[in-house]
Amino acid sequence: QVQLVESGGGSVQAGGSLRLSCAASGYTYRMTWFRQAPGKEREGVARIYTGSGNTYYVDSVKGRFAISRDNAKNTVFLQMNSLQPEDTAMYYCAASSAASTAPVFDMRAYKYWGQGTQVTVSS
Repeated sequence: QVQLVESGGGSVQAGGSLRLSCAASGYTYRMTWFRQAPGKEREGVARIYTGSGNTYYVDSVKGRFAISRDNAKNTVFLQMNSLQPEDTAMYYCAASSAASTAPVFDMRAYKYWGQGTQVTVSS
C-alpha cells in the first residue's frame, strides 16, 4: 500500500505562483495531479512517469504548469505559474504502481490517492 501526502496549496492572487508537493511512501510508476473545482468533475492536470520523467499536460495548463519528480525522495512536484481564478480547485495527487493501457487521465487507472490540497486564486 502506498500513501500519498500532498502539501503546498494556498491562496494567491491572479498571476501568482504555487508549488505543490506529493510525497509517496513507496514505489510508484506513474503519478498524476488531478483537480476538482466546486460543482465540476475531477479532471487530470499533469502526469509524469517516475522512471523516464515523461510528462503530459491538459491543454489548459500547458506553458504555465510543470510537473517534476525527485525519485530519491519519492516526491512529485507541480509548479504552477501564471495562476488564474479558473485554476481554483482542490488538487489531488494520484499514483499507480504498474503500467496501464487506460487513457492518461482515467481515474480508474490510479490505485492510490492523496487527501488533496486546496488552491485558491483570487482576481
